[in-house]
Amino acid sequence: MAVTWDVVSLDATKAVGSLADVITTVHWTASDSETVGSGDSAVVHTGSSYGSVGLAAADSSSFTAYASVTKANAVAWAKAVLGTDEVTAIETGIAAQITESKTPTVTAGVPW
Repeated sequence: MAVTWDVVSLDATKAVGSLADVITTVHWTASDSETVGSGDSAVVHTGSSYGSVGLAAADSSSFTAYASVTKANAVAWAKAVLGTDEVTAIETGIAAQITESKTPTVTAGVPW
């Protein structure tokens, strides 16, 4: 199991000072899954998280315009804003969702 980080959307503004197409917000998802069993009896247990982070003011010395940004750039920026502890907490939470799916501690529905 390894958490996959992705970017859902980027918010950008047309101009900030002398810079154009400046990304201001990264909307991200993080997810993982584990398949238990095989064939027709396989069950996929999943966990996920979603969020958005605002980026610091653009710096002309390290600026990347919207059209040149890669998914890897955006994921790295989002993780940097979140910080190592929060990234770890998100990934731990996703693992806990998968564990709960595999061995539920809460029952819902009706017994008949």
